Amino acid sequence: MSNIALILLGAGDSSRFCLSALSSSETIHKSVQKLRLPKKQWLRVGEIPLWLKVALDFRDIYPFSRCILSAKSTEIKYMQKYLDAFSLDFVLVKGGSTRQESLKNALIMLEDFVEYVLVSDIARCNSAFLSQRVLKEIGNYDCIVPYLKLNDTIVYSNDSKLDYLKRDNLKIIQTPQLSRLNVLKSALENGDFTDESSAIFAQGGSIGFVQGAAEAKKLTFLEDLKTIPLPNPSTHTLVGSGSDIHALDKGEGILLGCVAIPCEFRLIAHSDGDVCLHALSDALLGAIGFGDIGEWFPDNDPAYKGANSADLLRIIVDFVRDVGYDILQADITIFAQKPKISPYKNAMEKKISEILQINVFKVNVKATTTEKLGFIGKGEGILVQASVVLEYFDWKKIISL
Repeated sequence: MSNIALILLGAGDSSRFCLSALSSSETIHKSVQKLRLPKKQWLRVGEIPLWLKVALDFRDIYPFSRCILSAKSTEIKYMQKYLDAFSLDFVLVKGGSTRQESLKNALIMLEDFVEYVLVSDIARCNSAFLSQRVLKEIGNYDCIVPYLKLNDTIVYSNDSKLDYLKRDNLKIIQTPQLSRLNVLKSALENGDFTDESSAIFAQGGSIGFVQGAAEAKKLTFLEDLKTIPLPNPSTHTLVGSGSDIHALDKGEGILLGCVAIPCEFRLIAHSDGDVCLHALSDALLGAIGFGDIGEWFPDNDPAYKGANSADLLRIIVDFVRDVGYDILQADITIFAQKPKISPYKNAMEKKISEILQINVFKVNVKATTTEKLGFIGKGEGILVQASVVLEYFDWKKIISL
C-alpha cells in the first residue's frame, strides 16, 4: 500500500538526557558534570547524527508516500544539509513544546489520500525493524502497537495502600505505531496523550498489539547508552577558519577578545565591534559547515544593534555542542598597527577559554603589525584570523568510565 506516511519525532530539548549527568553521584555522572552534553538526537554514530541514522533505517523499511521529521526550529536549516547529502526526501516540520504538539504539526502536512501513518520517536533509535511486524496487521485495527511483557513483580503504591498488579495484564508500549490517520487526528483533539494508542483508545478506537523488542529501548538518560547497541562516534577532527575586518575611527577605546583596551580609537560596527570574537564565531561555524556570523546575526537587524559579541559567540558555542561536537583548540591572529595588543593577549586567552569552555592552554592569541603596510599599517582598521579544531562528542568514552 502506498498510502502510508511516516512521521519521526525529534524536536525535543533532551532535557532529561542532559540533566541525567547531574542527577547522580555515580562515576559516569561525575565525569560529565561540567560538560554540556549534546542533545541525544545529535549524538554521533560514525559521522552522522542519531536522527539521520534513524531516518535512513526507516527509509529502507518501506516506500512511504510521505516522510516527515519534526525538528527544533533553530536546527531545521542545518538538518536539511544532512538530508540533501543523503538524498533523503523528508519534509522538516517545526516541532512543538510537547510530543503531541509536534505530532499535530506534522499531521497537518499529510495529503488527503494518506490513510495510515506510522509514527516513531528518534529516541527509540533501533526500532525501525518493528515496522515490518506492525505493517502486517494493517487494516485490522485503528492503531497497531509493539509491546513488551513484564517479567518482574509490579506494585502500585500510594499513601494509603499497595496494589500488586497482575503482570500478565501489563504491557510496555513501544513505537513505531501505525494508526488510521482520520482516527488519530480526531483523537488528538480530545486531550493530552503520551502516544498514539492512548489517544485512540480514549476515543473508543481498536488497538492491536504485536511483539516488540528489548533492543528497541528508548534513549532517555545518559546511562541508557550502555545498553543500546550503537556504532561508535567518529574519531575524525574538524578544522574551521574565520576572519573579520573592522574599520577604526576616533574614539575612546576598543573591545577585542572580550577585553577592553583603552586608546584613542573605536571600531566601527553594528554590534560592539569585537572583531576577534566575530572571526572566532565564523571559525566555529566553518568547522561544522553552518554558514557565518552574518547569517546568524544580520547587521541590518535592529535586534543586534550594539550587541555583546561574547553573548553572540556563546549562542554559537552552545549550538556547536548541542549538535554533537567538542571544541578542542582555538588559534587567533590579530593584525593591528595600533593600538598595541601584546599587553592584553593573556587576558583575551582567559576570556575566550571561558566562553569556549576549554582550558586556557588550548587558546592562543597572537598579535602582529603589518610594518605600516596597507590599510592596517595606516591604522585604518584591524583584521583578525581565527582557526579552531573540533571533534565529535565521544559518548562511548563517557559511558565507559
